[in-house]
Amino acid sequence: MAEQRYKAVLAVIADGRPVSEAAQAWGVSRQTLHAWLVRYEEGGLEGLADRSRRPGRSLHQMDAVVEVAVLEARRTHPRWGPRRIVFEINKVGLVASESGVYRAFCRAGLIEPGRRSRRVREWKRWERGEPNELWQFDVVGGFGLTDGSMLKCLTGVDDHSRFCISATLMRRERTQAVCDGLAASLRAHGVPQHILTDNGKVFTGRFHQPPVEVLFDRICRENGIEHLLTKPRSPTTTGKIERLHRSLRDEFLTGRILPSRRQAQAELDAWVDSYNRDRPHQSLGMDTPQQRYQPLTRREVAVIAQRTGPDWVTRKVSTVGVVCVSWQQVSVGRHRAGERCDIHVGEEVLQFWIGNDLLRTVARQSKGPVRNKRPLGGALSKTKQAD
Repeated sequence: MAEQRYKAVLAVIADGRPVSEAAQAWGVSRQTLHAWLVRYEEGGLEGLADRSRRPGRSLHQMDAVVEVAVLEARRTHPRWGPRRIVFEINKVGLVASESGVYRAFCRAGLIEPGRRSRRVREWKRWERGEPNELWQFDVVGGFGLTDGSMLKCLTGVDDHSRFCISATLMRRERTQAVCDGLAASLRAHGVPQHILTDNGKVFTGRFHQPPVEVLFDRICRENGIEHLLTKPRSPTTTGKIERLHRSLRDEFLTGRILPSRRQAQAELDAWVDSYNRDRPHQSLGMDTPQQRYQPLTRREVAVIAQRTGPDWVTRKVSTVGVVCVSWQQVSVGRHRAGERCDIHVGEEVLQFWIGNDLLRTVARQSKGPVRNKRPLGGALSKTKQAD
C-alpha cells in the first residue's frame, strides 16, 4: 500500500499529471490523493506508511486526575456505584459522568464490561406523598457483644423521606422493648397516619387463636394510627426498611464486635444521625433524608406510660358494666361496657383505672394470686400533651 501511494504521488510530482487524473488511475478520491501529497511532503516515504485509525483525542476520555480520584473513591468505598462517586467527585470541583466512571471501572478491571444493569427510567418508585404518612417498622439482629451475646434492633423508617425514626437495641425481641422503642419514636417525631409491619407476634395478635390485642396494636389504637400488615412471605412490601437493614450491615456492623449494649447504642445513634443528616440517598435525588423529612403538621401525641408488673392486670368490662378480678365482681358502670380496664391489685384494695380516670377503689376480699388473662404486656395512659 505504501508503494502504491508513492507511485500515485510521483505521478503528480514527477510526471506532472493532474490530481483528478492520477486519483482516477489509482482508484481513490482527489481528497485522498491530496492527503497523500501532504503526508509525503511532511514525512517523505515514511509518511506514506499505514497509520492507526484511532483518533488522537477522544471527547469521552476521562482526565487522568479525575480517573485517579474515581478509583481512589471506589477503593475506599467498595459499595459506591457510579452515581454516588459522580456526586462525591463533583463536590470537590472535579467533573465526571456516570458513563465515564463506568468505563474507568472497566479499564481498571473492577467490573466486567457489558454486565451493567440499567434502571428503567419510566419506572417510578412507590412512596407516600408526605412525611409521617406511613412508617415502616421491623426487627433486625446481628449485633454481637464481646460477652458472646447478640442484640436485636427495632428499626423504623419514614416511607416518604427514608428518615430513620427508630434504631433501638434490645436483648431480646420482647413486646415491652419493642413498644418502648415505638413510644420513643412517637415522642420524638410525632404520630404518623399509618404504621406498616410484618406479622410478628410482638407487632400484632390478629392471627392468634383466638385473636387478641397486643400492646403494639393498642398503642396504635390509642393514638389513632392505622396498623397495616404485610402479606405472609412478602418481604418486598417493607422494602424500604429492608434497604435500611442492608445499609446498616454494610456501613455499621461490618462484622465488628461491640463491648457493651450502652456503647453499641451510642455508636448506632451516631451512625443514624449521619445517615439522616449527611449521607445522600440516590432514591431522593442525592438529597439527605433530613432534607426530605419536613412534616407539615405534627399530630398530638398520647404520652405512653406503661403499667407493668405483677400488681397490674387488665380486664374487659362486661356488657353490664362489671369487671371480674381476684374472685370479685365490681361494677364500674354500664356506660363503660366493652372498654379495657387496668386494675392495680394491692394488698388491701383494688383500684380500677380506665386511662387516667380512677373509677373505683374497693377493699380486696381475697388474698390469692391474680393472673392477667389478656396478653397486653401493660396499659396505656391517655394523658395528652402537645408534641
